[in-house]
Amino acid sequence: MKATSNSTANDIGKNGDRSEEKNFEKKVTPRKSAVSRRFFLGKSLAVGAGTVGAGLLAKASLALPRPTPTPRPIPGLTAGDAAMLRFAAAAELLEADFWIQYNELGGVQDDEVPGGTGNKDYTDAIEVLDEDMPIYIHDNTDDEITHHTFLNAYLVSKRAAPANLDQFRTLMGSTATGVNPALTGHRLTNLTQLTIDTSWWTRYRDDSHNPDLDPNHVFPQAVPTLGVNQHTAIPRTDDDTKDPNFLQAIANTAGFHFPTIEQGGNSLYPSMALRATNVEVLRILLSIGPTETMHFQTWSDKAGNAPPLTAVDPVTGVSVTFPDLAVEDELLNKSLIMPEPCPFLNPRLPIVSIIRPTKTEGVAMGVVQFLTDMGLFIGQPPAFFDYMQQLAVDADNATRGCSS
Repeated sequence: MKATSNSTANDIGKNGDRSEEKNFEKKVTPRKSAVSRRFFLGKSLAVGAGTVGAGLLAKASLALPRPTPTPRPIPGLTAGDAAMLRFAAAAELLEADFWIQYNELGGVQDDEVPGGTGNKDYTDAIEVLDEDMPIYIHDNTDDEITHHTFLNAYLVSKRAAPANLDQFRTLMGSTATGVNPALTGHRLTNLTQLTIDTSWWTRYRDDSHNPDLDPNHVFPQAVPTLGVNQHTAIPRTDDDTKDPNFLQAIANTAGFHFPTIEQGGNSLYPSMALRATNVEVLRILLSIGPTETMHFQTWSDKAGNAPPLTAVDPVTGVSVTFPDLAVEDELLNKSLIMPEPCPFLNPRLPIVSIIRPTKTEGVAMGVVQFLTDMGLFIGQPPAFFDYMQQLAVDADNATRGCSS
């Protein structure tokens, strides 16, 4: 079940003591009265498919007896398949950790994603990008939790070792109003010292280059100042909420961090799928991967709503500038959120709209390096990097072959 918001989302917590108010509580009820595009499309496709199927098979079903299905055994996992799922589970554990931090401060707190109490000032700043941001944050958090839970449970069901990062839950995290105090000092990821590569913005708007074919091409940054120095995406303490301009810069930073993370999963899953041997493992990778694409699409749209501003971090003195992306330049225009067609496989073939990159060689190690360069693991001990790198090496060594 997904969280829904009422019509007063922007008025959350305007009155009363923050510790006692219930303004952050949002109902978790199906929107039965609304007819969404997803609902309509799903029903239309189901009816259409059923009609066609009935028309084609009616005579055959009358003429022939129904065969009794014979269950096909699912082969065991190869070492490579298990390694890829284990790496994916570790990546999802890391994702869930930082999404939980975002949800505690700026999302919806409920039984699905419990723990925090919300930070009104941060939530207000997040909602400048879109009034439904708290719902999206909640749902993305819930998705990542289910991903690592399923992947580890599947590994155990196949008598393979799961991913386990519990010994590395040692980072401090935020101490601002709204966080779960039980998790202070027990985080896996660091959201307060980020260096964010926003070149994905232009990569998906460029119709002439594909990183799989042009690995040396440099895609311009959407927000160049986020790509240097270190920036916080959450209020570190309540002091960070006192200057509205700086607080908005923090929210904008989060707004660009969201799609930057999700575009990584967007490429990781199809890249690993190319190495899968077991058809069920292939199904898992191809079923989870598109949800990361849905996350990326949502967040890439919302990031373009970040208001233009310049702010200076009062603690570090680092400056950040968010440009106005309502521009004519097609590499930067915020409205162009659909993947622009680009070269694929061979430059002599016609351009096509695709996920990129999807080259499989070294993809797991590339993810570890990408997240490390981002600053997400600042404060983790060497043993953490040893563990993640070993998972990545094992995953990258997986070879597609005959199922055992």
